[in-house]
Amino acid sequence: MSAVSSVATRRLVPENKLSPAVELSNSKSFFHRLPKRAFFILVGILIVIAIGLGVGLGVGLSNESNSESPGSPPPTVPPNNTTNQGTFWTPTAGTSWDIVLLNPIRSWSRNISIYDIDLFDNNASAIADLHAQDHKVICYFSAGSYEEWRSDAGDFSKKDYANALEGWKGEYWLDTNSNNVRNIMRKRIALAASKGCDGVDPDNVDGYDNNSGFHLDRSSAVDYLTFLASESHSHNMSIGLKNSGSIVNATIDMMQWAVNEQCVEFEECGVFQPFIAAGKPVFHIEYPKSAPSVAPEIRSQICSGTSTSGFSTLIKEMDLGEWVEHC
Repeated sequence: MSAVSSVATRRLVPENKLSPAVELSNSKSFFHRLPKRAFFILVGILIVIAIGLGVGLGVGLSNESNSESPGSPPPTVPPNNTTNQGTFWTPTAGTSWDIVLLNPIRSWSRNISIYDIDLFDNNASAIADLHAQDHKVICYFSAGSYEEWRSDAGDFSKKDYANALEGWKGEYWLDTNSNNVRNIMRKRIALAASKGCDGVDPDNVDGYDNNSGFHLDRSSAVDYLTFLASESHSHNMSIGLKNSGSIVNATIDMMQWAVNEQCVEFEECGVFQPFIAAGKPVFHIEYPKSAPSVAPEIRSQICSGTSTSGFSTLIKEMDLGEWVEHC
């Protein structure tokens, strides 16, 4: 993230353009030369035009207010939403965790309560083994991107995905408003339930904040997460919000935790504190460039900041293999 600076631009006035003072002076002499009857007729016409412009401008402003600007408040969840129906696991703030996505999980520690693992790469027996050791299991899948290597990649149509995710080969942003995309995610959530997952970690739901190639905004993101939460809860699984800091307040009631990446680096950890205030975990990851060699001062910066108070923080390598340091 980088700050955007604004540069003041001087507007050049053409040489034949009259100054405001000259224009005003000329307009006055024009009105004085009009007969009284013509003057009142002209004033009436100007009033009608002004009213028409005002109505048109009002409509334009009303329509513009429906589009989002960076400073606009996030959308709210409809009050009649039923996303929290069902019986599902709800972890508490501060719960220990680890995330391993590079390969199928092979080992685990008794000191870790929750493991976040890939839905496709791990089978039901691996999840059963984790349960046998008293671990809860969150199953990761991408809900907002097409990954060409996934076993269900053929279920997507070409109109379901558009621009590539920068830095991630073979991955493209999805149209999360697509019925076909939602049907595929419905199947993925059912797959997670069939494998015994306790919850799901749907990634890349922040297409609205990226160059996706689709008209996605925060309202459509909340609608999509409402759908994902309803599906997950109907299978008695919990669900978390992945990144997407600008819609925390609109989704916190239907999410059981948040997973955040690099909020220390981007100086945005405070926006996830409402989860902690609600007693819900923030599963937090930082990726120092020097990892797995992390200097004490960098570790202190990641682990000791007041903005991450109450978070369950990990230091990982970007590939999310088994190496980890816990705060």
